[in-house]
Amino acid sequence: MAVTTQELIRYKKEGRPIVALTAWDYLIARALDEAGVDLIMVGDSLAMVALGYSTTLPITLDEMIHHAKAVRRGVERALLVVDLPFMSYQESPKQALRSAGRIIKTTGATAVKLEGGYPDMVETVERLVQAGIAVMGHIGLTPQSVHQLGGFRKQGKTAQAAEQILRQAVALQEAGAFSIVLEHIPDDLALKVSQELTIPTVGIGAGPHCDGQVLVTADLLGMSTWRPSFAKAYTNLHETITQAVQSYAEEVKQHQFPKSTS
Repeated sequence: MAVTTQELIRYKKEGRPIVALTAWDYLIARALDEAGVDLIMVGDSLAMVALGYSTTLPITLDEMIHHAKAVRRGVERALLVVDLPFMSYQESPKQALRSAGRIIKTTGATAVKLEGGYPDMVETVERLVQAGIAVMGHIGLTPQSVHQLGGFRKQGKTAQAAEQILRQAVALQEAGAFSIVLEHIPDDLALKVSQELTIPTVGIGAGPHCDGQVLVTADLLGMSTWRPSFAKAYTNLHETITQAVQSYAEEVKQHQFPKSTS
């Protein structure tokens, strides 16, 4: 049975942790879905892990849609969320509605995710929800604001900043968001936000108290050339691939592959 937004809210009520990861192509998506992941995000992080950019900013809406279509073909059970990329929604609610509508109509995704909890963005979320589009929020460290923030720095460390993040979370919930990503904030703040909300929080670098956890799959697999301090690599796929390719190359050079069939 496919996971729905209401199912995730039920998971929170039952105290069942939500398992989330990112995907950028069919093969990765299929593996995650078969492993039982609840929530798959086509995150704009693919700009860095799949396209080689140093930030998420350059990726376009068309590129996000291209990757999301591939991911959709690999997903049967998980709930699929697609990021709205930088400057595809910040201009106005009308622009956001147009961009989100394209994603939902052309990719088959269940929901979109956007960054920020300031008043204009809350208004945008409310407008999308009114139009029937499921929206996931994202506050704390918002990578699309990396230059404004002065880098990928932990957010909410002062009492004032923490209170602002809590207010943003409540406002996004009231606007109709079905879930919120909390990125790189103190553990105690993530706990407070998670306890305050009736919708689930999904943490990334936000400690163990969120209702679910997400990682960039390339970090989990040890494929990234750089990963944040809060990410855990469960294997070293970069090394595995490199060794496999080196073995293949050596066999080709030594005329050991392919074997003669005559």
